[in-house]
Amino acid sequence: MSRVPQWLGRVGAGLTELGDRLDKRRAEVERETLEDSDGFGASEDRACAGAGGTRAADPLADAPEDTGSSTPDQVPAPPLYAPAVAARPDPSAAVPWGVRVAAEAGWRLLVLAGTVWVLMRVISAVQLVVLAFVAALLITALLQPTVARLRKLGVPRGLATALTAILGFVIMGLVGWFVVWQVMENIDNLSNQVQDGIDELRKWLLNSPFHVTDKQINEIAKNLREAIGANTDQITSAGLEGVTVIVEALTGILLTMFSTLFLLYDGKRIWEWTLKLVPSAARPGVAGAGPRAWRTLTAYVRGTVIVAMIDAIFIGLGIYFLDVPMAVPLAVFIFLFAFIPLVGAVVSGALAVVVALVTQGVFTAVMVLAVVLAVQQIEGHILQPFILGRAVRVHPLAVVLSVAAGGMVAGIGGAVVAVPLVAVTNTVVGYLRSYAREAALRQSPPPHGATATDVAPVQPSPSPPA
Repeated sequence: MSRVPQWLGRVGAGLTELGDRLDKRRAEVERETLEDSDGFGASEDRACAGAGGTRAADPLADAPEDTGSSTPDQVPAPPLYAPAVAARPDPSAAVPWGVRVAAEAGWRLLVLAGTVWVLMRVISAVQLVVLAFVAALLITALLQPTVARLRKLGVPRGLATALTAILGFVIMGLVGWFVVWQVMENIDNLSNQVQDGIDELRKWLLNSPFHVTDKQINEIAKNLREAIGANTDQITSAGLEGVTVIVEALTGILLTMFSTLFLLYDGKRIWEWTLKLVPSAARPGVAGAGPRAWRTLTAYVRGTVIVAMIDAIFIGLGIYFLDVPMAVPLAVFIFLFAFIPLVGAVVSGALAVVVALVTQGVFTAVMVLAVVLAVQQIEGHILQPFILGRAVRVHPLAVVLSVAAGGMVAGIGGAVVAVPLVAVTNTVVGYLRSYAREAALRQSPPPHGATATDVAPVQPSPSPPA
């Protein structure tokens, strides 16, 4: 009985040894299988590389074996044979380049438009002050050369300023008084001549080839009377508002005189104080653009005054020799309207033609029209290019658009200051552009090598001795 346990012990040891051998054999078989699969995948990769890489690797060859031993907190990776999901691009890169440029320019234009709108609202709120100051700038540009000449003759600055300002405002006041006096002196005679001219015009229309009948003329006169009667309330309210207009006009005149006096006396220090409000980085460019803008404004005002005087003298002489009534007041109106380029010449010429038509008849009106057109053609093609020159050259389209915009914003005053404002802006923008280009050239590194040889100044060769 004692041999049975020993036999059982040998059987158990043999079974244990057999299990160990089976485990080792299983491990060897698995290792050989893995090595065979790796060798097969590598050979396929080499074959694909030799064929130009046109065949994609088999996703099943590199798929990890599911051993079922993954931890609960670890998410297994997706199998390689699953469809590939393209990564989302950057949103800014997905937007086309043209759309991005349009968006960048669009919001900048919106900011500029908002700024201009706010500025126009502020200007419209203080329109009287702005127009008075701009008028003072124009008058100062006209009178400042006289102050400079008196200073060169040794006259003190205060006395030179006072003499120039008083003389300038006295002349302007005398011109206004003369126009009003001439109109009041000739108003009765003009009304009689207008009535006679209307009767003559009526007879001419009845006998003209336009086949106008007496009934049509009476109908037009009736419509005019009804229109005047229907707008009686508006005319009355306009008359009541005339007191307010007179008060505003007197206030504007006083502001203009006060501003002109100080601009003539202390304009340099006012400009230096204004420069301190400009950021230091932009101050040199603005300091250089200011004098050039002032020279442009001075040239524009002086040239416009000379051209306006020539227009007024020659057109006034023409309508005077044609025996048109109120020739001198009409000449003064032509002088004043000449400060509104293009549009003012048309309006003043039409006024002279209408006065000639209703007072002297159709033939005289045609002759006045010929005189006005001849003088204006000489002005546009000879006088303005010669007197104004290139300093204030503005394209006619820019003149028309600026006058229209100025008239819509600020009435007659806006139409007067629109063109000099455009001329000054053109000068300032051109100077700032050239200044920025020169600053960029100064900050760029100096040329070297062959480039330095190309841009180096060439010394002139000495001339051989005679």
